[in-house]
Parts: sequence; structure tokens; C-alpha cells
Amino acid sequence: MKFQKDNLHESVNLVHLCFAMLNTIPLSMLRAFEAAGRTGSFRAAAAELNLTPSAVSHAIRKLEDLLGVRLFLRQARTIEMTTEGQTLMRHVAEAFDTLRRGMQAVSTRAPRLLRLHVAPSFATQWLAPRLQRFLAANPQVEVRIAASTDYARFSDGAFDADIVYAAAPTARVMPGMVRISLGEETVTPLCAPALAARITSPADLVQETLIHSDNKMLRWPDWFAANGLSTPAPHGLRFDRSFLAISMAADGLGVALESTRLAEREIAGGRLAAPLRGRSVDLHYLAHFLVYPQPSQANPLISRFSAWLQQELAASPHSKM
Repeated sequence: MKFQKDNLHESVNLVHLCFAMLNTIPLSMLRAFEAAGRTGSFRAAAAELNLTPSAVSHAIRKLEDLLGVRLFLRQARTIEMTTEGQTLMRHVAEAFDTLRRGMQAVSTRAPRLLRLHVAPSFATQWLAPRLQRFLAANPQVEVRIAASTDYARFSDGAFDADIVYAAAPTARVMPGMVRISLGEETVTPLCAPALAARITSPADLVQETLIHSDNKMLRWPDWFAANGLSTPAPHGLRFDRSFLAISMAADGLGVALESTRLAEREIAGGRLAAPLRGRSVDLHYLAHFLVYPQPSQANPLISRFSAWLQQELAASPHSKM
């Protein structure tokens, strides 16, 4: 029992010590540290904070004295964060981000930030050309988009929502996640108009250069099977993203099997044609989903963006909602 009491007293004393330390460290010191760590330079941090480099250096030196550790290794013209500095940076950066999001949530004057992760081809081919309409209707909203090959996990609070491709893990039903289908997409052979002129039946594609999208759920073997044909021996071009396949097809390098939604601009602009629409069996599937944590349903910005997505999709000539 005495051992447990001693541990309790030690824990209480540690909490008191942490609060006492926070009371002695001005927020300006932590701000200088965060800016220097993020930019990798006292000079860049000073320019961002409207201070002199010596003022930033002095603030960080004082912070090091108060903490009793070295946060940066200083050389002639460079700085390098120590292990202790890297540990502190992770927590300080998260704290400042939490403060920023909290102030934005309650402020009526600050721009509202919507942080999206989007599947790369959907971002490039469909979302980006329409985004100006969302911003025009929501002038107080700032949109930040990441379109990497990774997918948002939401555990670090870096994103508010993700538009995922159906093959992505987060597209599956997961506990605590809202998953909204963005409608059915049609997949059909697409090529430049000059090439389309000589394609009149599915069998004609056997002799053409086929452009493959390696990461798609529906590929050439699926299309040939649906049209009662054997898949020709692999040849042609291979890409890992649909936007690359669409671009190459529009440039006349071959025939791509792609979503008419993602190729909407190229089709409307006459750069791509669908030579076998009405002459062959097209493929259809639910390709993209809007995903976000259930607590975000209370976020009016998420609701507004979701409603706008649905409106845009309903108005799209290549969407089936």
C-alpha cells in the first residue's frame, strides 16, 4: 500500500511540475521553435514571424535553458534538430494545428479550411476543373487538397475527408466511418478521333495498341470477356494512374479502357472518342466514395461539400447517381 501511495505522490508531483513548466514558457518561444523546426532555418522562421533571426535564436536558446536540453545543433549556416527537438516538434506542431482548427471552428471571420485527400485521377480529371464553382459559392472556405497514392486514415487529424477509389482499403465499410458512393461510372474504350475512325467492332481492338491502367479494378481482360472475346497477348503501354492513360490516349498513342467520367473534358473537347459505344458491352461500377469520420457529420463544411459533390455529379453527362 505504501508503494502505491508513493507512486501516486510521484505522479501528482510530475503533473504539478509539467504545469509549472508550461507557466514559465511563453507561447512565443514555442512558436519560434515550431517555425524554425518546420522551415529548417532561423532566418526563414524570422521572416515568417516578422522577427529578426537573432530574436528567433535567442527565444529558442531560452527555451532550451528552461527545458534543460539541446533542441538544435547549430553550425555555421545551418541548423539540425536533435532527437529531443524532433520529439518536441511532433507534439508542438500537433498542438498548434489543434489551436488553429479550434479558432477556425468558432471564428466568424477566419477563412474555413477544408482539408481533402483525393484519389489522384479523380482530383486531376474531375474535381480540379470544378473546384472554382465550389469556392465561388463558398468565398470564406479555403480548400487544401492532397492527392498522393496513400489514403487518409484520419487518426492524425490531417484530413477532414477523403475521396477514395473503390479498391482503396478505406473505401470498405469501417467502424466509425461515413461512406457515400459518388455514383456509377461507365468504362469503355477511348481513343483519339483519328484512331476511332477505323474501330467499328470489338474485334478491331485486337490489332490496336492497348493502354493499360494497372491499378484499376476493371481492366482489358474484363472488357474482352464481357464482349465474348479472348484477351490478346499483353502489349502496348502500361500506367499506374488513369489520368496518365487518358492523356496518352488523347495524344493518339493507343486505346485506353477508362471511365467516361474521368475523361469527361477530353470527350467534350473532341480529344477523345468512344468508338464502340452502342456497338459493344460497356462495363459499369461504383468507382469512387466520399469517406469521413462519423463525428465530422456535425461539421457544416463537410455537409456543404458533400451536397455540392452530389449536385455536380447529378449535372454531369457521364454520371449515374
